[in-house]
Amino acid sequence: MTNKYTVTAALPYANGPIHLGHVAGVYLPADTFVRYLRMNDADVLFVCGSDEHGAAITLRAKKEAVTPKAIVDKYHQLIGNAFADFGIEFDVYDRTTSDLHHETSSNFFKELNRKKRFVQKSSEQYYDEEFNQFLADRYITGTCPKCQSPDAYGDQCEKCGSDLSPTDLIDPRSTLSGKLPVLRKTSHWFLPMDEHEEWLKEWITQGRLDGVQQHDPKAWRNQVTGQCMSWIDGGLKPRAMTRDLDWGVKVPLPDGEGKVLYVWLDAPIGYISATKKWAKENGRNWEDYWLKEKAQDRRLVHFIGKDNIVFHAIIFPILLKDHGGYILPDNVPASEFLNLEGDKFSTSRNWAVWLHEYLEAYSDKTDELRYVLTSIAPESKDAEFTWKDYQARVNSELADVFGNFVNRTVVLTNKYYNGIVPAQGTRTDQDKAIIAQVCDTVARIGDLITKYKLREAQAEMMRIARIGNKYLADNEPWKLVKTDENRVEAIMSVALEITRQLSIACMPFLPKTSKKLQGFLNINCEKWNDLRANSELAVGLKINKAEILFKKIEDEFVELEVQKLKEKSQQTSKFPPMKELIDFETFQKMDLRMGKILSAEKVKKADKLLQLSVDTGIDTRTVVSGIAQHYAPEDVVGKTVLVLLNLAPRKIRGVESQGMILMAENEEGELSFLETEKEFLQGQSVS
Repeated sequence: MTNKYTVTAALPYANGPIHLGHVAGVYLPADTFVRYLRMNDADVLFVCGSDEHGAAITLRAKKEAVTPKAIVDKYHQLIGNAFADFGIEFDVYDRTTSDLHHETSSNFFKELNRKKRFVQKSSEQYYDEEFNQFLADRYITGTCPKCQSPDAYGDQCEKCGSDLSPTDLIDPRSTLSGKLPVLRKTSHWFLPMDEHEEWLKEWITQGRLDGVQQHDPKAWRNQVTGQCMSWIDGGLKPRAMTRDLDWGVKVPLPDGEGKVLYVWLDAPIGYISATKKWAKENGRNWEDYWLKEKAQDRRLVHFIGKDNIVFHAIIFPILLKDHGGYILPDNVPASEFLNLEGDKFSTSRNWAVWLHEYLEAYSDKTDELRYVLTSIAPESKDAEFTWKDYQARVNSELADVFGNFVNRTVVLTNKYYNGIVPAQGTRTDQDKAIIAQVCDTVARIGDLITKYKLREAQAEMMRIARIGNKYLADNEPWKLVKTDENRVEAIMSVALEITRQLSIACMPFLPKTSKKLQGFLNINCEKWNDLRANSELAVGLKINKAEILFKKIEDEFVELEVQKLKEKSQQTSKFPPMKELIDFETFQKMDLRMGKILSAEKVKKADKLLQLSVDTGIDTRTVVSGIAQHYAPEDVVGKTVLVLLNLAPRKIRGVESQGMILMAENEEGELSFLETEKEFLQGQSVS
């Protein structure tokens, strides 16, 4: 079995911060996996960086009236700092705007072109006449022809996951102008993906390539194999590898003027260019991590979200194989989506918990967040993060189980033996069985991690603490100490051994907690092999005093975070937030009736006000309404309107208004009268 890995985590788009959905699905599982590999002395390189090209960057730049470079510089630093503060330990965190990346991508493209792996052809693509530019896939939205989602992009429907072309969309519109784009001819370099179906099918489903076993197909997650085979069985189509844009890696050919590499050609090559950067800075050879001749049995693993499956398990492997000499992915552990408080994470609605904001508020709670996110990791199906569940897991699992066991063990050792590790004494069969049970659990943790089942692996880690808690509760050393000191020595030596093993087993999941716990025990065990049963704490070792590992989360914490989430979302809405709730009895007091405007005139010295005479069916009254900038007096005479009759009279610019005309306002601030399906007579009530 190889112990060499090149591990990549999906390059985050540098057009905004990252939220907990990104962390739970990609970066945390990748970091946990790599931490375990390092504890086993693996030769592992952990690669990531900012994806700084593509339509999403230019879209944001246009909206904010700044340059794309200003956008990527801002978010590259923000994202990179958040990863570092959270303890995601990449060997290299690079960026795709670097000169080295542009050079690497250009050379990669030229080699593919030299080998005639592209087909250059003209096609009709959408063009925005108002902005005078061709529209990249993400500049076009419309209705998905397969699931009818109204917000599908020109390359993919994020709701159903279907691969799309811009011309597939129903009612397409430009995201720049909001108008219907027109079709114009342009020329691009296409990757003939349809020519690769046969080998891809065998490689994905059977793990074989050119008759040689490459990977274990059973180790791939069902959603990865399923989505890939859905694409292949539906027939792969040629895909353009260039775009008509001015932001990105320039097409390095004489006839490539005004074109850049497609972001999904450019971005995954970022893993390679980042490796080159790291190798140069650390005196290594990048080829040892990517090229078959040098890498030999090294495993390439891509941690991604499910929306990136096809790009990492079909398109990038095609590019690597076509180029020649590169290793292909051994596994692509893609996660499903994490939802938030009953809804999807949404950047546009600010319905998100941003990692950098969490860290600014709770820098001392990184392990709590790591634990909760791994507990609900969306490995095989969508999951949901709620602050109430966060509270429950921290309190009932980390504090009441993990923290309680550690605290009992360390406190009792200090109380009974002045912090000196006691002799083992005579261990009973039960004691030996408990130690064996812990060792078996440790073995399962390692097995599950290597199978990318990190959620289950962490649950097994917590099982060690549960075993320890139950052991102490069953044996009650605090009672036996008065009658059988020898038995208590044996019990405490077992509890200390479980604590030692827990301090090592939790290291991939709770790195800060592991360090604290080993500080309590006065040990430094950083390797998985340190879990061997014959590595128990030395008799006579002086341990330190315990501190509270996990503080309990109060209800006020949950209420505050939920309120913050709602307020942030409302602030980004096009519309004002809902007003204070009223009860039904208060609503019933409102007298809403239909009225007819008999006459109208402008209020003197008031640009916005009209003085209306309204027949309410029970009287004729004066109503002052702020609609003069939307309607001329002659336009409203004769209209049937909805009137709030029992609003207390109020003088406005010297005119007493005896009610209110109810209107509707759109997001541009334009007013319109409320229309009804049927005719109403003046005075008829509305409810």
